Amino acid sequence: MESPVILPRPRAAGLASVVAIAALGLSACGAAPSESTAADGKKSAATATSAAEMGGMDALVAAAKKEGTLNAIALPRDWANYGAIIDGFSKKYGIKVAVENPDASSQIELSAISTRKGQDRAPDVVDLGSAFALSGAAQGLFASYKVADYEKIPAAQKDAQARWYYDYGGYVSIGCDAKRVKECPATFADLLKPQYKGQVALNGNPTKSGSAFGGVYAAAIANKGSFADIQPGLDFFGQLKKSGNYNPVESTPATVQKGETPISIDWDYLNAGYTDEFKSKNVDWKVSIPSDGVYAQFYAQAVNKDAPHPAAARLWEEYLYSAEGQNLWLKGYARPVLMDALKQAGTLDAAAAAKLPAVAGTPAFPTPAQVDAAKKAVTQGWAKAVS
Repeated sequence: MESPVILPRPRAAGLASVVAIAALGLSACGAAPSESTAADGKKSAATATSAAEMGGMDALVAAAKKEGTLNAIALPRDWANYGAIIDGFSKKYGIKVAVENPDASSQIELSAISTRKGQDRAPDVVDLGSAFALSGAAQGLFASYKVADYEKIPAAQKDAQARWYYDYGGYVSIGCDAKRVKECPATFADLLKPQYKGQVALNGNPTKSGSAFGGVYAAAIANKGSFADIQPGLDFFGQLKKSGNYNPVESTPATVQKGETPISIDWDYLNAGYTDEFKSKNVDWKVSIPSDGVYAQFYAQAVNKDAPHPAAARLWEEYLYSAEGQNLWLKGYARPVLMDALKQAGTLDAAAAAKLPAVAGTPAFPTPAQVDAAKKAVTQGWAKAVS
């Protein structure tokens, strides 16, 4: 099965629930950074743009183990198999992964980097929706770092300066609790039917959440819009609100299980994961990829330029882009960015790949400029659309 080719999450409440910046808090500053280059010519982790510049993977691993901790943010354990990924990294290297605010949005991730600069509780790494990766790079928040397999990542799926690169992705899908909804919708057009009154939710707010933003983009495609014109997507949700079908509760595993969001527009890997997760909880969760709005998107990884644990941050990225890390995402129904490279190398988990939701055709992707323009349009028009 082919992986989706290109572009630039919520994050959970999906890019998801928002907390006040004040709640992020303050802490003492961390230790002063080490000299950028040692006497032997090797760079410190804080300035290294590859493991080779530190003397190789063994040196990077040793430095990361000495730091002992990785600060992460907005990584729900039930998101694309992140629980197994975090546990795998910790077990392999003996490094504690401290995950703050698992359900935070991409925007909150960027804010945490900006407001905590120089603090020892700043995030070391971030996992962002495409539009937010572009924004963070433009603000100068990320370090340039090339993982060992950087050259294998398709050119369209990485920053030329290696400040971010895509990691895993999926398609916008419609999830539905078949025990609460008599006939599950399969298309965006279906969602306007009167039988779905108050039932259709998004995984977050599209001005802050990558998954919700993707939902609006897919709705635009389904309603004669384009990558250059997301307005029909905003208009669609305006119709959904006017009809009474739009549910402003942001979808999460908890709201799904409670029946608060019986229909959820979300990434296929999350909805597919719910199908497995809720089998034992009396929820018959069905998943369909709407044929009238086929839209795929990747999330991006980046290292905080001022990471308090720079070696652990870089080692984390190496793990994510190793065959082990990429296949763990695949086991969570997400399509890893190195899927084709793994297939060619014979290291792809074929059994996991065979379980991915079926999609007809080859997806197309917007350019970074189109995503940036769409993000601005959504930021300006979302509140009015659903008011």
